[in-house]
Amino acid sequence: MFAWIGCHAGQSVATTDKAPDHVQPGAWQTEAYFPMLEDKSFGIVCNHTSTIGFTHLVDTLLRAGLKPDKIFAPEHGFRGDLPDGQFFGNRQDPVTKLEIISLHGKNKKPTREDLSGLDVLVFDIQDVGVRCYTYLSTLHYIMEAGAEFGIPVLVLDRPNPNGHFVDGPVLDTTYRSFVGMHPVPFVYGMTIGEYARMINGEGWLAEGVKCDLTVIPLQQYDRYELIELPEPPSPNLPNMRAVFLYPSLCFFEGTSFSIGRGTEYPFQLIGHPDNTAGQTYFMPVSRPESTYPPQQNRQCRGWDFSDLSPRAIHDTARIQLHYLLDAYQSLPDKEKFFLSNNYLDKLAGSSSLREQIGRGLSEGDIRDTWKEGLDRFRGIRARYILYPD
Repeated sequence: MFAWIGCHAGQSVATTDKAPDHVQPGAWQTEAYFPMLEDKSFGIVCNHTSTIGFTHLVDTLLRAGLKPDKIFAPEHGFRGDLPDGQFFGNRQDPVTKLEIISLHGKNKKPTREDLSGLDVLVFDIQDVGVRCYTYLSTLHYIMEAGAEFGIPVLVLDRPNPNGHFVDGPVLDTTYRSFVGMHPVPFVYGMTIGEYARMINGEGWLAEGVKCDLTVIPLQQYDRYELIELPEPPSPNLPNMRAVFLYPSLCFFEGTSFSIGRGTEYPFQLIGHPDNTAGQTYFMPVSRPESTYPPQQNRQCRGWDFSDLSPRAIHDTARIQLHYLLDAYQSLPDKEKFFLSNNYLDKLAGSSSLREQIGRGLSEGDIRDTWKEGLDRFRGIRARYILYPD
Protein backbone atom coordinates (compact mmCIF):
# COMPACT_ATOMS: atom_id res chain seq x y z
CA MET A 1 0.00 0.00 0.00
CA PHE A 2 0.97 3.62 -0.25
CA ALA A 3 2.91 4.44 2.89
CA TRP A 4 1.03 7.72 3.49
CA ILE A 5 -2.47 6.29 3.26
CA GLY A 6 -4.66 4.55 5.81
CA CYS A 7 -7.94 2.79 5.20
CA HIS A 8 -11.06 3.00 7.36
CA ALA A 9 -14.46 1.51 6.61
CA GLY A 10 -13.77 1.19 2.90
CA GLN A 11 -12.55 4.77 2.52
CA SER A 12 -8.97 5.84 1.91
CA VAL A 13 -7.60 8.73 3.94
CA ALA A 14 -4.32 10.60 3.53
CA THR A 15 -2.38 10.49 6.77
CA THR A 16 0.66 12.67 6.21
CA ASP A 17 2.00 15.51 4.12
CA LYS A 18 5.58 14.26 4.34
CA ALA A 19 7.28 12.36 1.56
CA PRO A 20 6.46 8.65 1.75
CA ASP A 21 9.09 6.00 2.34
CA HIS A 22 7.51 3.65 -0.19
CA VAL A 23 5.65 4.29 -3.48
CA GLN A 24 6.33 7.81 -4.69
CA PRO A 25 4.13 9.23 -7.48
CA GLY A 26 5.66 11.51 -10.07
CA ALA A 27 4.08 14.63 -8.55
CA TRP A 28 6.01 14.08 -5.31
CA GLN A 29 9.35 14.27 -7.12
CA THR A 30 9.43 18.03 -7.42
CA GLU A 31 13.21 18.07 -7.82
CA ALA A 32 12.77 16.15 -11.09
CA TYR A 33 10.31 18.47 -12.81
CA PHE A 34 10.29 21.89 -11.10
CA PRO A 35 13.44 22.86 -13.05
CA MET A 36 11.54 22.09 -16.27
CA LEU A 37 8.93 24.69 -15.34
CA GLU A 38 11.17 27.51 -14.14
CA ASP A 39 10.87 30.63 -16.31
CA LYS A 40 8.28 28.83 -18.43
CA SER A 41 4.66 29.57 -19.22
CA PHE A 42 2.80 26.36 -18.49
CA GLY A 43 -0.66 24.88 -18.23
CA ILE A 44 -1.64 22.02 -15.96
CA VAL A 45 -4.24 19.33 -16.64
CA CYS A 46 -5.44 18.29 -13.21
CA ASN A 47 -8.33 17.68 -10.85
CA HIS A 48 -8.94 16.90 -7.18
CA THR A 49 -6.67 13.81 -7.37
CA SER A 50 -3.62 15.91 -8.25
CA THR A 51 -2.27 16.05 -4.74
CA ILE A 52 0.95 15.74 -2.78
CA GLY A 53 -0.32 14.49 0.58
CA PHE A 54 -2.99 16.94 1.74
CA THR A 55 -1.74 19.65 -0.63
CA HIS A 56 -2.98 20.14 -4.17
CA LEU A 57 -0.28 20.24 -6.83
CA VAL A 58 -1.39 23.72 -7.92
CA ASP A 59 -0.91 25.00 -4.36
CA THR A 60 2.51 23.35 -4.20
CA LEU A 61 3.50 25.04 -7.44
CA LEU A 62 2.24 28.43 -6.27
CA ARG A 63 4.16 28.14 -2.99
CA ALA A 64 7.30 27.40 -4.99
CA GLY A 65 6.79 30.52 -7.10
CA LEU A 66 5.71 28.51 -10.15
CA LYS A 67 2.36 29.93 -11.18
CA PRO A 68 0.42 27.98 -13.83
CA ASP A 69 -0.89 30.21 -16.58
CA LYS A 70 -3.92 28.00 -17.18
CA ILE A 71 -5.67 25.02 -15.62
CA PHE A 72 -7.34 22.43 -17.84
CA ALA A 73 -10.10 20.37 -16.20
CA PRO A 74 -11.34 16.92 -17.32
CA GLU A 75 -14.71 15.24 -16.74
CA HIS A 76 -16.01 15.96 -13.20
CA GLY A 77 -14.22 19.33 -13.19
CA PHE A 78 -11.19 20.77 -11.40
CA ARG A 79 -12.68 20.00 -7.98
CA GLY A 80 -13.94 16.54 -9.02
CA ASP A 81 -17.48 17.20 -7.81
CA LEU A 82 -19.52 17.22 -11.04
CA PRO A 83 -21.70 14.22 -12.02
CA ASP A 84 -20.61 11.74 -14.70
CA GLY A 85 -21.04 13.08 -18.21
CA GLN A 86 -22.03 16.61 -17.16
CA PHE A 87 -20.61 19.23 -19.50
CA PHE A 88 -19.25 22.45 -18.03
CA GLY A 89 -17.79 25.65 -19.40
CA ASN A 90 -14.67 27.69 -18.76
CA ARG A 91 -14.55 29.51 -15.44
CA GLN A 92 -12.27 31.08 -12.86
CA ASP A 93 -11.27 29.06 -9.83
CA PRO A 94 -12.60 30.99 -6.81
CA VAL A 95 -9.66 29.95 -4.62
CA THR A 96 -6.61 30.44 -6.84
CA LYS A 97 -8.26 32.94 -9.24
CA LEU A 98 -6.67 30.98 -12.09
CA GLU A 99 -8.45 30.45 -15.40
CA ILE A 100 -9.95 26.97 -15.76
CA ILE A 101 -10.47 25.69 -19.29
CA SER A 102 -13.03 22.91 -19.65
CA LEU A 103 -12.03 19.74 -21.47
CA HIS A 104 -15.50 18.28 -21.00
CA GLY A 105 -17.73 20.85 -22.62
CA LYS A 106 -17.76 22.51 -26.02
CA ASN A 107 -14.27 21.16 -26.67
CA LYS A 108 -12.57 18.02 -25.42
CA LYS A 109 -9.32 18.96 -27.12
CA PRO A 110 -7.58 22.26 -26.33
CA THR A 111 -7.74 24.81 -29.11
CA ARG A 112 -4.94 26.98 -30.44
CA GLU A 113 -6.39 29.86 -28.42
CA ASP A 114 -6.47 27.73 -25.26
CA LEU A 115 -2.78 26.92 -25.64
CA SER A 116 -1.63 30.34 -26.80
CA GLY A 117 1.58 31.41 -25.08
CA LEU A 118 2.22 28.11 -23.29
CA ASP A 119 5.66 26.49 -23.30
CA VAL A 120 4.75 23.26 -21.47
CA LEU A 121 1.66 21.19 -20.61
CA VAL A 122 1.70 19.22 -17.34
CA PHE A 123 -0.68 16.25 -16.90
CA ASP A 124 -1.35 14.90 -13.40
CA ILE A 125 -4.59 12.92 -12.98
CA GLN A 126 -5.30 9.64 -11.21
CA ASP A 127 -6.50 6.86 -13.53
CA VAL A 128 -8.19 3.56 -12.54
CA GLY A 129 -6.98 1.33 -15.36
CA VAL A 130 -10.23 0.76 -17.27
CA ARG A 131 -10.51 1.75 -20.95
CA CYS A 132 -13.84 3.60 -20.67
CA TYR A 133 -12.58 5.94 -17.92
CA THR A 134 -12.45 9.22 -19.82
CA TYR A 135 -9.24 10.61 -18.33
CA LEU A 136 -7.42 8.46 -20.93
CA SER A 137 -9.22 10.26 -23.74
CA THR A 138 -8.34 13.61 -22.17
CA LEU A 139 -4.69 12.51 -22.08
CA HIS A 140 -4.91 11.58 -25.77
CA TYR A 141 -6.27 14.98 -26.77
CA ILE A 142 -3.71 16.83 -24.64
CA MET A 143 -0.90 14.92 -26.33
CA GLU A 144 -2.44 15.45 -29.75
CA ALA A 145 -2.80 19.20 -29.19
CA GLY A 146 0.74 19.35 -27.83
CA ALA A 147 2.05 17.65 -30.96
CA GLU A 148 -0.03 19.85 -33.24
CA PHE A 149 1.10 23.14 -31.67
CA GLY A 150 4.65 22.17 -30.72
CA ILE A 151 4.14 22.16 -26.94
CA PRO A 152 5.94 19.50 -24.86
CA VAL A 153 3.82 17.38 -22.52
CA LEU A 154 5.02 16.38 -19.06
CA VAL A 155 3.14 13.46 -17.46
CA LEU A 156 3.51 12.97 -13.72
CA ASP A 157 2.91 9.26 -13.30
CA ARG A 158 0.57 7.77 -10.71
CA PRO A 159 -0.12 4.14 -9.75
CA ASN A 160 -2.92 2.16 -11.34
CA PRO A 161 -5.07 0.39 -8.71
CA ASN A 162 -6.19 -2.09 -11.39
CA GLY A 163 -2.73 -2.30 -12.93
CA HIS A 164 -2.03 -5.87 -11.84
CA PHE A 165 -3.89 -7.61 -14.67
CA VAL A 166 -4.83 -7.40 -18.34
CA ASP A 167 -8.30 -8.60 -19.36
CA GLY A 168 -11.34 -8.07 -21.54
CA PRO A 169 -12.11 -7.50 -25.20
CA VAL A 170 -9.77 -5.37 -27.31
CA LEU A 171 -11.48 -2.34 -28.86
CA ASP A 172 -12.29 -2.42 -32.57
CA THR A 173 -11.37 1.11 -33.70
CA THR A 174 -14.54 1.39 -35.79
CA TYR A 175 -16.23 1.74 -32.38
CA ARG A 176 -13.85 4.50 -31.28
CA SER A 177 -15.46 7.07 -28.95
CA PHE A 178 -14.66 9.21 -25.91
CA VAL A 179 -15.17 6.11 -23.74
CA GLY A 180 -12.65 4.12 -25.75
CA MET A 181 -10.19 5.54 -28.26
CA HIS A 182 -7.45 2.92 -28.62
CA PRO A 183 -7.16 -0.77 -29.60
CA VAL A 184 -6.46 -1.96 -26.07
CA PRO A 185 -8.25 -4.41 -23.74
CA PHE A 186 -10.91 -3.19 -21.34
CA VAL A 187 -8.35 -3.58 -18.53
CA TYR A 188 -4.85 -2.82 -19.82
CA GLY A 189 -2.53 -3.11 -16.82
CA MET A 190 -0.51 0.09 -17.30
CA THR A 191 0.02 3.33 -15.42
CA ILE A 192 -1.04 6.60 -17.04
CA GLY A 193 2.61 7.34 -17.83
CA GLU A 194 3.16 3.97 -19.47
CA TYR A 195 -0.07 4.45 -21.41
CA ALA A 196 1.08 7.86 -22.65
CA ARG A 197 4.27 6.25 -23.96
CA MET A 198 2.17 3.67 -25.79
CA ILE A 199 -0.10 6.30 -27.37
CA ASN A 200 2.98 8.06 -28.69
CA GLY A 201 4.95 4.99 -29.70
CA GLU A 202 2.10 3.27 -31.51
CA GLY A 203 1.25 6.38 -33.54
CA TRP A 204 -2.31 6.62 -32.21
CA LEU A 205 -2.42 10.42 -32.34
CA ALA A 206 -4.08 11.97 -35.41
CA GLU A 207 -2.09 11.29 -38.58
CA GLY A 208 0.53 9.50 -36.52
CA VAL A 209 2.07 12.68 -35.12
CA LYS A 210 4.43 12.36 -32.16
CA CYS A 211 4.23 14.37 -28.97
CA ASP A 212 7.35 15.70 -27.23
CA LEU A 213 6.63 13.57 -24.16
CA THR A 214 8.38 13.32 -20.80
CA VAL A 215 7.16 10.98 -18.05
CA ILE A 216 8.23 11.47 -14.43
CA PRO A 217 8.03 7.84 -13.29
CA LEU A 218 6.93 6.42 -9.97
CA GLN A 219 9.57 5.32 -7.52
CA GLN A 220 9.40 1.97 -5.68
CA TYR A 221 6.22 0.95 -7.48
CA ASP A 222 5.01 -2.66 -7.53
CA ARG A 223 2.04 -3.03 -9.88
CA TYR A 224 0.91 -6.21 -8.09
CA GLU A 225 0.67 -4.60 -4.68
CA LEU A 226 -2.77 -3.51 -3.49
CA ILE A 227 -3.06 0.26 -3.95
CA GLU A 228 -5.28 2.51 -1.86
CA LEU A 229 -5.93 5.95 -3.28
CA PRO A 230 -5.90 9.07 -1.08
CA GLU A 231 -8.91 10.56 -2.91
CA PRO A 232 -11.90 9.00 -4.70
CA PRO A 233 -10.97 9.29 -8.40
CA SER A 234 -14.52 10.33 -9.36
CA PRO A 235 -17.81 10.93 -7.51
CA ASN A 236 -19.27 7.48 -8.17
CA LEU A 237 -16.13 5.56 -7.21
CA PRO A 238 -16.20 6.57 -3.53
CA ASN A 239 -13.99 3.82 -2.11
CA MET A 240 -11.51 1.13 -3.11
CA ARG A 241 -14.20 -1.55 -3.23
CA ALA A 242 -15.94 0.38 -6.02
CA VAL A 243 -12.61 1.00 -7.78
CA PHE A 244 -11.80 -2.72 -7.77
CA LEU A 245 -15.35 -3.70 -8.84
CA TYR A 246 -15.39 -1.11 -11.64
CA PRO A 247 -13.81 -3.38 -14.31
CA SER A 248 -16.53 -5.99 -13.73
CA LEU A 249 -19.56 -3.72 -13.23
CA CYS A 250 -18.91 -0.98 -15.78
CA PHE A 251 -20.47 -3.03 -18.59
CA PHE A 252 -23.80 -2.63 -16.77
CA GLU A 253 -23.76 1.02 -17.90
CA GLY A 254 -24.83 -0.36 -21.29
CA THR A 255 -27.86 -2.13 -19.80
CA SER A 256 -31.11 -1.16 -18.11
CA PHE A 257 -29.78 -2.36 -14.74
CA SER A 258 -28.82 0.03 -11.96
CA ILE A 259 -25.25 -0.30 -10.69
CA GLY A 260 -26.04 1.69 -7.57
CA ARG A 261 -25.81 5.23 -8.90
CA GLY A 262 -28.10 7.33 -6.76
CA THR A 263 -27.41 5.25 -3.65
CA GLU A 264 -24.69 5.23 -0.99
CA TYR A 265 -23.02 2.33 -2.81
CA PRO A 266 -22.40 3.18 -6.48
CA PHE A 267 -20.62 0.39 -8.34
CA GLN A 268 -21.33 -1.91 -5.39
CA LEU A 269 -24.96 -2.84 -6.17
CA ILE A 270 -26.70 -4.40 -9.18
CA GLY A 271 -30.45 -4.39 -9.59
CA HIS A 272 -33.54 -3.90 -11.73
CA PRO A 273 -37.26 -3.53 -10.91
CA ASP A 274 -38.09 -6.65 -12.97
CA ASN A 275 -35.13 -8.74 -11.87
CA THR A 276 -36.09 -12.17 -10.51
CA ALA A 277 -32.91 -13.06 -8.58
CA GLY A 278 -30.94 -11.68 -5.65
CA GLN A 279 -31.86 -10.87 -2.07
CA THR A 280 -31.09 -7.14 -2.05
CA TYR A 281 -33.60 -4.33 -2.60
CA PHE A 282 -32.68 -0.69 -3.13
CA MET A 283 -34.06 2.47 -4.71
CA PRO A 284 -31.85 4.92 -6.65
CA VAL A 285 -32.70 8.57 -6.04
CA SER A 286 -31.31 11.84 -7.32
CA ARG A 287 -28.11 12.82 -5.51
CA PRO A 288 -25.50 15.52 -6.20
CA GLU A 289 -23.09 12.98 -7.71
CA SER A 290 -25.82 11.31 -9.80
CA THR A 291 -28.72 13.61 -10.60
CA TYR A 292 -30.66 11.26 -12.92
CA PRO A 293 -29.60 7.72 -12.04
CA PRO A 294 -30.94 4.73 -13.99
CA GLN A 295 -34.14 3.33 -12.45
CA GLN A 296 -34.58 6.51 -10.41
CA ASN A 297 -37.28 6.24 -7.69
CA ARG A 298 -37.98 2.59 -8.56
CA GLN A 299 -37.32 -0.31 -6.21
CA CYS A 300 -34.70 -2.62 -7.66
CA ARG A 301 -33.96 -6.22 -6.79
CA GLY A 302 -30.49 -7.63 -7.16
CA TRP A 303 -27.12 -8.16 -5.55
CA ASP A 304 -25.11 -6.27 -2.94
CA PHE A 305 -21.29 -6.32 -3.05
CA SER A 306 -20.76 -3.62 -0.44
CA ASP A 307 -19.59 -6.14 2.14
CA LEU A 308 -16.97 -7.74 -0.09
CA SER A 309 -13.37 -7.33 0.97
CA PRO A 310 -11.46 -4.96 -1.32
CA ARG A 311 -8.48 -7.30 -0.97
CA ALA A 312 -10.53 -10.27 -2.20
CA ILE A 313 -11.82 -8.33 -5.21
CA HIS A 314 -8.33 -7.06 -6.04
CA ASP A 315 -6.75 -10.51 -5.80
CA THR A 316 -9.28 -12.04 -8.20
CA ALA A 317 -7.43 -10.13 -10.94
CA ARG A 318 -9.97 -10.65 -13.70
CA ILE A 319 -13.26 -9.27 -15.00
CA GLN A 320 -16.14 -11.09 -13.28
CA LEU A 321 -18.18 -11.49 -16.44
CA HIS A 322 -20.63 -13.85 -14.75
CA TYR A 323 -22.25 -10.84 -13.02
CA LEU A 324 -23.42 -9.61 -16.42
CA LEU A 325 -24.44 -13.07 -17.64
CA ASP A 326 -26.40 -13.85 -14.46
CA ALA A 327 -28.24 -10.53 -14.65
CA TYR A 328 -29.20 -11.17 -18.27
CA GLN A 329 -30.62 -14.57 -17.39
CA SER A 330 -32.58 -13.20 -14.42
CA LEU A 331 -34.46 -10.52 -16.41
CA PRO A 332 -37.62 -12.08 -17.89
CA ASP A 333 -37.87 -9.70 -20.86
CA LYS A 334 -34.49 -10.02 -22.57
CA GLU A 335 -35.44 -7.25 -25.02
CA LYS A 336 -35.24 -4.79 -22.12
CA PHE A 337 -31.76 -5.79 -20.94
CA PHE A 338 -29.54 -3.82 -23.34
CA LEU A 339 -30.03 -0.08 -23.82
CA SER A 340 -31.66 0.67 -27.16
CA ASN A 341 -28.71 2.84 -28.23
CA ASN A 342 -26.36 -0.16 -27.91
CA TYR A 343 -24.11 1.79 -25.56
CA LEU A 344 -22.63 -1.53 -24.44
CA ASP A 345 -20.96 -1.74 -27.86
CA LYS A 346 -19.05 1.47 -27.14
CA LEU A 347 -18.01 0.23 -23.70
CA ALA A 348 -17.01 -3.24 -24.89
CA GLY A 349 -15.36 -1.91 -28.04
CA SER A 350 -17.50 -3.86 -30.51
CA SER A 351 -20.91 -5.51 -30.84
CA SER A 352 -19.45 -8.94 -30.07
CA LEU A 353 -20.09 -9.02 -26.31
CA ARG A 354 -23.72 -7.97 -26.68
CA GLU A 355 -24.27 -10.56 -29.41
CA GLN A 356 -22.49 -13.30 -27.45
CA ILE A 357 -24.65 -12.68 -24.38
CA GLY A 358 -27.77 -12.74 -26.54
CA ARG A 359 -26.73 -16.10 -28.02
CA GLY A 360 -26.28 -17.57 -24.55
CA LEU A 361 -22.52 -18.14 -24.71
CA SER A 362 -20.83 -19.13 -21.46
CA GLU A 363 -18.20 -17.00 -19.75
CA GLY A 364 -15.54 -19.46 -20.86
CA ASP A 365 -16.65 -19.32 -24.49
CA ILE A 366 -16.65 -15.52 -24.44
CA ARG A 367 -13.23 -15.42 -22.82
CA ASP A 368 -11.86 -17.68 -25.54
CA THR A 369 -12.71 -14.99 -28.09
CA TRP A 370 -10.61 -12.47 -26.15
CA LYS A 371 -7.43 -14.56 -26.01
CA GLU A 372 -5.87 -13.71 -29.38
CA GLY A 373 -6.35 -9.98 -28.91
CA LEU A 374 -5.01 -10.10 -25.35
CA ASP A 375 -1.90 -12.02 -26.42
CA ARG A 376 -1.23 -9.52 -29.21
CA PHE A 377 -1.71 -6.57 -26.86
CA ARG A 378 0.67 -7.98 -24.25
CA GLY A 379 3.40 -7.88 -26.88
CA ILE A 380 2.67 -4.21 -27.59
CA ARG A 381 2.39 -3.34 -23.91
CA ALA A 382 5.79 -4.87 -23.13
CA ARG A 383 7.51 -2.17 -25.21
CA TYR A 384 6.26 0.66 -23.01
CA ILE A 385 6.16 -0.52 -19.40
CA LEU A 386 8.43 1.32 -16.96
CA TYR A 387 8.10 -0.98 -13.97
CA PRO A 388 8.78 -4.70 -13.36
CA ASP A 389 6.04 -6.93 -14.73
